[in-house]
Amino acid sequence: MLQLPPLSLYIHVPWCVQKCPYCDFNSHAMKETIPEQAYITALLDDLRQDLHLVQGRQLHSIFIGGGTPSLLTPDAIGRLLSGVQQLTPFDDQMEVTLEANPGTVEAGRFAGFKTAGVNRISIGIQSFQSEQLRRLGRIHDPEQARFAAREAASVGLNTFNVDLMHGLPEQSLSDALSDLEQAIALAPPHLSWYQLTIEPNTPFASRPPALPEDEVLADIYEQGHELLLANGYHQYEVSAYAKPGHEAKHNLNYWRFGDYLGIGCGAHGKITLPLEGKLVRTVKVKHPKGYLEPGRPYLDQYWPIAAQELSLEYFMNRLRLFEPIPRQELTSLTGLSATQLQAPLAEALRLGLLEDDGTHWQVTPLGRRFLNRLLDLFMTD
Repeated sequence: MLQLPPLSLYIHVPWCVQKCPYCDFNSHAMKETIPEQAYITALLDDLRQDLHLVQGRQLHSIFIGGGTPSLLTPDAIGRLLSGVQQLTPFDDQMEVTLEANPGTVEAGRFAGFKTAGVNRISIGIQSFQSEQLRRLGRIHDPEQARFAAREAASVGLNTFNVDLMHGLPEQSLSDALSDLEQAIALAPPHLSWYQLTIEPNTPFASRPPALPEDEVLADIYEQGHELLLANGYHQYEVSAYAKPGHEAKHNLNYWRFGDYLGIGCGAHGKITLPLEGKLVRTVKVKHPKGYLEPGRPYLDQYWPIAAQELSLEYFMNRLRLFEPIPRQELTSLTGLSATQLQAPLAEALRLGLLEDDGTHWQVTPLGRRFLNRLLDLFMTD
């Protein structure tokens, strides 16, 4: 029988001040005041309809993402979190993350968000260079970014994260390292440092900016990685660095193939159903107008993960982390056995992308470098 893994909750808030040209998330530029009371009511009703999927578990973590959730008032966030806790019990070590843009008005709300029950804030800084922020469609300036990080550090949160991009349009090695040095100077306990990618159906896809050459990208990554290590951060995931004890519980549950409910516009979920011997994915109604329509079901899509897709789904998540993977976990979380995957596993070992000590698999430095090649081995027709 499949094992029930820890359960997290993702809550999607779809509104932004404006849509960034690189963003492919389900977000909508505000055209009028956010209907926050109606939306909080809908979110709690959405969760209420999903309670059968909780299956007796406590919530391990909550992540409120978007969009720009920090556009909601602290009172609204407090009502939301109080309502969630009334419906589902919280783990004793509960992590509650709220994404925030570093505008000064929003940053000034951080103390209110903490009072509402948020204990981790993730600040979308992306760059400390005014021109790059303009290119990325960000509405803040470098000083607002620094203010937001200082504010997060001062209000007594358990921890906070800074999101930073590299490989930005026409970015030089020195500019990328300068961004990273400025982020490190703010002493965030967690730093998400990831390369800009051009996603389909975005303004950047239709009008691609000039990105750095591959050699520059490689230098940025190698020197930036060493800079982070030298300042006491360790890399525990492809694009995540943390001081010891500040790894993101919510993200770890994703990458360890845990379960998560998704509520809100376009939110995705992944749930294990042991009695039925399957894993299912859910997607909620995408557009705010449809989501808030009275009497309309929140659930838009619901489907089991096909057996031939499970190995790729599992390893695509698990190999993002640099920790060893217990061999027995493959069977307990997916129902698959190592014997069924003998051919791709053997090829990964032969190529030096993976190691096997008999009880754990471990991605090698070469496997980290060629992660897509490693994942390709688990694709089935």
